[in-house]
Amino acid sequence: MFEGFTLERIDVGEVELRVRHGGRGAPVLLLHGHPRTHATWHRVAPLLTRDHYVVCPDLRGYGQSSKPPTTADHSPYSKRAMARDCLELMRRLGHERFAVVGHDRGLYVAQRLALDHPEAVERLVILGGVPIGEALRRCDARFAAAWYHWFFFGQMEKPAERVINADPDAWYTATAEQMGAEAYEDYRRAIHDPETVHAMLEDYRAGLGVDRAADDADQAAGRKIQCPVLVLWGARDDVGDLYDDIPGIWRDWAGDVTGHALDCGHHFAEEVPEALAAELHAFLDAPRAAAG
Repeated sequence: MFEGFTLERIDVGEVELRVRHGGRGAPVLLLHGHPRTHATWHRVAPLLTRDHYVVCPDLRGYGQSSKPPTTADHSPYSKRAMARDCLELMRRLGHERFAVVGHDRGLYVAQRLALDHPEAVERLVILGGVPIGEALRRCDARFAAAWYHWFFFGQMEKPAERVINADPDAWYTATAEQMGAEAYEDYRRAIHDPETVHAMLEDYRAGLGVDRAADDADQAAGRKIQCPVLVLWGARDDVGDLYDDIPGIWRDWAGDVTGHALDCGHHFAEEVPEALAAELHAFLDAPRAAAG
């Protein structure tokens, strides 16, 4: 898995991140979602290394990265904090400007990185969602039924940790066939660690509070993503049922947006790695004027 990549832990100031990196060429940062680790990219990352230096971290709280203490407002697990981690990680690897690909919860980190640090992000790829603030403003009965876990994870009156930790394999139902044996074992170590489960849920608690506030403040100020954006979603994922025009939603957040569905469910990197890698190559390698 990740042949030719370096695996190490890198101190980025506030936390230490476990990261794999390798390849040559223009740098690209791949950010995983919940409850995955960086290993979810093991089928995609090697396909990019001919032309790109690929960096795959465990986000703070996830996998084997640091799990800082929680606070009442859950801000240690905000997307702004995670974005700072990623920016510093790339700088410590020698990259001041880079592309970012974010899936699931990782897409919110990627979005925040592009908004807070426009000087660093050259291109942005969003996989499988819309901004947190946008999702919550548009929340209706369909969203609440399909993505109820946002609110189950986010509330504190009856913390979800007790339910998940009672039987992690029953709650999280990925398989070795789906993920690949080594990536699956990495994922299972994560979901069977109560500290990791707590940290992953803090991500959602931050999402309903400080992350939504950050999105709302950006929209009120008219602040937009400055770089070209590619938005992809799975034709067999429920996000397409929730939103009629996903690229149109992102055009309220960025000036240069293209996007379409791929023939897959939610986990692009595990289901259609070759197709995803082809999309990434086409977008990341296109001349700037042609990217939109």
